Amino acid sequence: MSSPVIGTMPDIQDLITEDDTPVDNLPSEKQQRLLTEPLYSTWAGPGAGRTFLAAANVGIFYQAHHPAIVPDMFLSLDVQVADDWWRREHRSYFLWEFGKPPELVLEIVSNTVGEEDGQKKHTYAQIRINYYVIYDPLRQVMPDILTVYRLRDFGYERQDTAQFPMLKLGLTLWEGQFEGKHDTWLRWTDEHGVLIPTGKERAEDAEQLLAQEHQRVERLAALLRQAGLDPEQA
Repeated sequence: MSSPVIGTMPDIQDLITEDDTPVDNLPSEKQQRLLTEPLYSTWAGPGAGRTFLAAANVGIFYQAHHPAIVPDMFLSLDVQVADDWWRREHRSYFLWEFGKPPELVLEIVSNTVGEEDGQKKHTYAQIRINYYVIYDPLRQVMPDILTVYRLRDFGYERQDTAQFPMLKLGLTLWEGQFEGKHDTWLRWTDEHGVLIPTGKERAEDAEQLLAQEHQRVERLAALLRQAGLDPEQA
C-alpha cells in the first residue's frame, strides 16, 4: 500500500484541479450546501482557536501525478486555505500543502456506478481518513440510508452510530424544509445531538425570541396601565 505524499511540493502543472463540468443533480447540490453552510454560520467549531475547512465537490490530491478523488463533502480540522487561494497550487486540497488528510469525507449516492463502497472506500482508507460516510437516500448501493465507517488499522470498520467524538459532531436524518424544498435531509448535530441550524434558521430563531420578548414587554405594560401606573415611569 502506497502512502500519501506529505511534506514535498511536487510539480502540479499537469494535474487537472477542476474541469468545470456540471455533474451534480439538484438534490445532491442542495444537500452538499446543507452540510457545509451550517458549519460556518452556526457551529462553534472543534475548539477555541481551532480552524477547520468544510468543502463540497473539491478534489483531494493525495499523491503526486495522481488524479484527485472528489468527495461530495469533506471536513478537515486545524487547517485553513491560503490567502492567495486563486493560485493553482492552492485551489484544491493537496495533502502535501495542508500536511494532513481530512478527518471526514462524505459521499452522496445518486446512481449505481460511483464505487462508493468499492474503490472509493479503498482510496479513502489509503489516504488515512478517519471517518467515511455514505449517504444513500434511495438505497441504490447500500442496505441502509446512512453508513458510517471508521478507520481501524489499514481499513474501515462500520460503526453503529453517526457520532464523531473527535470532531464534536454527529449526523442525523431530519425531515423539514430547506430552501423551499421539503424532504428528508442529512444534517449535522453538535456533540450532544442537538441539530446545528443553518444561518437562516438561526436568524429566524433570533427574530422569534425578539418577538416573544416584545410581546412580554407589551403585556407587562398593559398590566401596569390597568393598575394606574405609567409604564414609562415604572
